[in-house]
Amino acid sequence: MANYIALISWTEQGVKAYGNTLDRAEAAAELAGKLGGSLSQIFWTMGEYDVVGVLEAPDDESATAFALALSSQGNVRTSTMRAFDAGEMRQILAKVPG
Repeated sequence: MANYIALISWTEQGVKAYGNTLDRAEAAAELAGKLGGSLSQIFWTMGEYDVVGVLEAPDDESATAFALALSSQGNVRTSTMRAFDAGEMRQILAKVPG
């Protein structure tokens, strides 16, 4: 499965409902499962982003569907990027000519 890092910012609506952030995180994990993946880690952070999630998804389309479904609820905005572990990076480097 592919790994994705989701950088998540609360919207004004999401900040007003900060008290249910744990419930929303559980719902996000269930959503990831319905899309064939898992939300393997969630961190609440200080700084530019309010939450950082590590998503495992079968493909880019599933990760995109996750981000769209999550954002469409109005509580968060996401910036999701594909992440590569050391094994995947080793395979990538092996393909570089020269």
